[in-house]
Amino acid sequence: MKIKFQTKEESNREQRDAFLRLAPEDRFYAFLDLCENLKRFPVNSTNKAPSDNFIIEIKTHDKNLEGKH
Repeated sequence: MKIKFQTKEESNREQRDAFLRLAPEDRFYAFLDLCENLKRFPVNSTNKAPSDNFIIEIKTHDKNLEGKH
């Protein structure tokens, strides 16, 4: 395994250049592979039970909301 020291900008430029050297159809397949791999990326779930959510109720009993506009 080879270790390479470079800045973030150099790394990003190298990755972008390698991607742009690909043929258009290979870029598309690389994008699909990336999308597929992102599904397996570990994330913290923010889904809460419905009882933890708040509900906004909009009532139209105000005089300003009733009548013709």
